[in-house]
Order: sequence, then structure tokens, then C-alpha cells
Amino acid sequence: MSRLPEPYKIKMIEPIRLISREERKQKLIEAGYNPFLLKSEDVYIDLLTDSGTGAMSDRQWSGLMLGDESYAGSRSFYYLKETVQQLTDYQYVIPTHQGRGSEQVLFSQLIKQGQAVLGNMHFDTTKAHIELNGGTPVNLVISQAYDTSNQHPFKGNFDTNKLESYIQQHGEENIAFINVTITCNSAGGQPVSMENIKAVSKIANKYHIPVIFDAARFAENAYFIKMREDGYKDKDIRTIVREMFAYGDGLTMSGKKDGLVNIGGLIVIKEDEKLFQQCTSTIVPLEGFPTYGGLTGRDMQALAVGLNEVVEIDYLHHRISQVQLLGKLLVNYDIPIQEPIGGHAVFVDAKKLLPHIEPSEFPAHALACELYIESGIRGVEIGSLLFGRDNKSGKDGLSKLELLRLTIPRRVYTDNHIQYVAESLGKLARKRSQITGVNFTYEPTILRHFTARFKPI
Repeated sequence: MSRLPEPYKIKMIEPIRLISREERKQKLIEAGYNPFLLKSEDVYIDLLTDSGTGAMSDRQWSGLMLGDESYAGSRSFYYLKETVQQLTDYQYVIPTHQGRGSEQVLFSQLIKQGQAVLGNMHFDTTKAHIELNGGTPVNLVISQAYDTSNQHPFKGNFDTNKLESYIQQHGEENIAFINVTITCNSAGGQPVSMENIKAVSKIANKYHIPVIFDAARFAENAYFIKMREDGYKDKDIRTIVREMFAYGDGLTMSGKKDGLVNIGGLIVIKEDEKLFQQCTSTIVPLEGFPTYGGLTGRDMQALAVGLNEVVEIDYLHHRISQVQLLGKLLVNYDIPIQEPIGGHAVFVDAKKLLPHIEPSEFPAHALACELYIESGIRGVEIGSLLFGRDNKSGKDGLSKLELLRLTIPRRVYTDNHIQYVAESLGKLARKRSQITGVNFTYEPTILRHFTARFKPI
């Protein structure tokens, strides 16, 4: 049997509607040619992000009724804390409203003005929080990550030679921490191998530099280790997760991904009590009391349940196989994608698909706009628009990858939806020569892709 059915039954539905092509054109104009600014009711299939867009289970919905809404010392917090401690083997747990709240609090304690943060490939909000705290984000992912046709099984890996060379050249005192993003979103949802995590940890220990995980998709990364790395196929996901985290000193997590909830995040610290105390002091004015951190008791209850569900192998197998299905269908339409197919999304190589559009005219964003007009599907650019301008020169179009991310929400769409997405992009690819780039009509200075407005060239 080539494909197994979903490991769940559908108990509740949410209707969706495909508005007419003319309506879609008008809605996109009103949104300034930015899919972020479309109303969700005007989107047919929403592949903008997997962040907070998943469907919760019956156990999670039941958990909402059990939430303890006490301001301090909530029972739901202690349930969440125990769940996280068992999963990570880290001691200190602080809830936040979402991943960027975790970064805002933790990074302010770790980064001194002028220090660098070394990552495999920083995502947008991580890069922004590093810069807002006076740091410099540095990407040290392996070169294979930039070749979308390369079949390296762990394209999220650090180039450990470059990592150590950077530390030796700039001095360990000028490095705030090493940020390991699992899976590596900006590289195409690509996993990091256990071997590479070990090697990064060894270098970090040698130079006394903390290792912090961006653990938004930690379970998906563990699944790829189980499936692709020697010595792990017979190990369960929980065991792999604990081994991954053993090589770090702390983590930030958006619970809106592998926490399987619609809101929530975490700061988790292995054993540094001083850092924990600094974070708890900071979190009070920024997020809330340390035992709720911007979340309701029911949010924490649902997050704890989700963290237990996400490491179930049946869930992960279906999750990853649905993403693989979309990737394979697109390959059948001769659409270039980042290969091998990653964990949470399929990334279309817009640079190859639309070679006539310059990087400074954002080919992946232009493709996202045309895909919405064609089919009502909303995707998102991961390329030069997200990368931003050079801080000193102001130059644009700098990303080595120009990707359209088609992000699959968890437990939301069926394989029929996936088939429609592939067919729609296949139709659009046949008209690729008619697609033009875009220019700004409004450009914010920070995280510009969220709220910028454009016009077609």
C-alpha cells in the first residue's frame, strides 16, 4: 500500500469558499499585492504558515475545560512544566505567548552589543530579535542547502569548519551563542543530523559558548533523524528528542508548530539558574507572571497535551508523508523544489522557475501573488524579500535562495486539497513567462515582508 489514511477521524469541519478570479484580483490589489494582508475569508486553501494554524485534537479540546486560570501558580503551568521537563530533561520552564516572545526575553539576556549569534540559517523573527538586541546574525549552513537539486539528507546542518573558523577569527568573547534551528525553516524545512548537533556542541564547549535550540519543529527533526540517520531507526521519537536536547543549554520554542496549539511558546533552560532568574525578572513586564507568561491556563493545558501527541510516530509519519506527497506531485509537474523534501512545507525554487525576474524584483513573492489569482491558494515568499536589505549599503535582492513556501497546516487539509494545490501550480507554471516581478509602494524597515505593499512591474 503506497499511502495510509489519516490517523484520525474528522469530527468537526470549517467551510471554505473559492471566490471568483475577478474577486481574487481585486482582493489582491486591495491587499497591496501582499498575501499577508488578505482576509482569511478570501483565501481558499491557506498555506501561508504552519504557525498556529493546525487543528487540535479531542484531548486538547478537553484540556481547555481543565485549564486552571489562577494568576499565579496555575495547576496547568505545573502540568506543562512536568511535560516539558520529561521531554527535554531541562530544569527550568517559562511559558510565553509565542516563539518571538521567547526570543525577546532570552536574547536580551544573552546578547551584548556587537556580539554575533551563529546559526545554521536564522529565520526572520530570530534575525530581527538578534539585531534589535545589538547583535549580528551569521548564517553558517552547509553549502548544499543553497543547491535545491542536491539530495543531501540533512541540509540544515552547520558547516562546522566555518563555525570554528568564525569563532577563532572573531574571538569567543564576541559570540553570544550558537542558535541551532531544528528543522531549518529558511533552508526549506531541512533537518539537522544528530552527528552535526554533536559536532556543534563539541565546538561550543571548547570555546565556552552556549548552544540554544530554536525548537519550533523539534519533533519533525527527530523524525528525520530516525528515518535518515544510521543508528536511529529502532529508537523512539522521545529518546531521539532527549538526545538532541542533551547537546544544548536551552531552547526557545513556538508552541504553534510542534506544540500543536494555536498560541503559545516556551523558554526552557537546562541548568543555568542565574539565566533562569534573569529571564523570569524580564518576563514579568514583557509577557506576564512567570507561571503563565502571556497564556491562559487552558492554553498551557492544551500545549502540554500537544507536546505529548506530537512525538507519536503515527502522527509524525502522516504529517511528513503529506508534505512529501505535495512535493512529489510538484516534481511530476516539472516544478523545481528544494530537495529532498523537508518537514513542514514544500519550497518551490522560484529562481529556477522564473529566471527572467531579478532577485530585487522578488520572483517568489510574484509567484505567490499569481498563485492566489490562479487558485485562491495563499503561500509565502522565503527569499530576498524576507532576507531584507544590507544594513550598510541598502542593497536588495541578496538571498541565495528565492523560494515560495507552501506550508501545510497540521491535521487540517486532506490529500484532495494537496492534489488541488499541485494542479494549480502546474497550470501556473505553464504560464510562467507571463509572470512579472513587483516593486515596493511601501517598505517597512523591520520585518518588511509582513506589512509591505507592492505593485506589479
